[in-house]
Amino acid sequence: MFSRQPLTGAVKVPPCNSLLMSIIEFKHVTKRYPESGEALSDVSFAIERGEMAFLTGHSGAGKSTLLRLIPVIERPTRGEIIIDGVPIHALQGRRIPYLRRKLGLIFQDYRLLNDRTIFDNVALPLLITGHNPQDIGRRVRAALDKVGLLRKEKRLPPALSGGEKQRVGIARAIVHKPPLILADEPTGNLDRELAEEIMLMFREFNEVGVTVMIASHDLDLVRRFSRRTLRLEQGRLIGVS
Repeated sequence: MFSRQPLTGAVKVPPCNSLLMSIIEFKHVTKRYPESGEALSDVSFAIERGEMAFLTGHSGAGKSTLLRLIPVIERPTRGEIIIDGVPIHALQGRRIPYLRRKLGLIFQDYRLLNDRTIFDNVALPLLITGHNPQDIGRRVRAALDKVGLLRKEKRLPPALSGGEKQRVGIARAIVHKPPLILADEPTGNLDRELAEEIMLMFREFNEVGVTVMIASHDLDLVRRFSRRTLRLEQGRLIGVS
């Protein structure tokens, strides 16, 4: 079981005020869908390298849409998005997979392959990028050990609890050592105790220099971390604290 530590005493990260240090930049970004209208409207912000930040808002506020723009799962209707110094709003072809190698993506619904072992699920990003088998084995077991699931590497996802499935998703996201982790409601299906454990993992990753951006509607849990919080309402960025 992952060791739990109190959430008190977290260091407050100051607001990002230097775009030269930013790993994520949104400049007047709007996303409009033909059927439902604007999901995001004129959103501008920057996330500093090494920062841990939260994205909050009600259901339908635009949190998931915003996160999907970063790995080019969606494209903006207007505006500019710059990731690690690279403008991505018009990125094409083979450059998109190279961008995604810099990202660790974590989803609320886990998105695991139920007919593959835990080991194989975590190994998938390394197989896609052509790592050698010895390196894959070492990295996968290190990632599983980090999330407390090393002894369950041969199990299939249906045999795991919800919290364990989310840990597998986290291991898969970190196995290729990305500088940036994006998590979309990673604790939405978990009870309070498990939610705290997952958030503590993110804090540990951040403490070793990984940039972490988490979308969450759990304001009580978010407030227990003294980290910068971006608030969306009906697709607009209404505050940063």
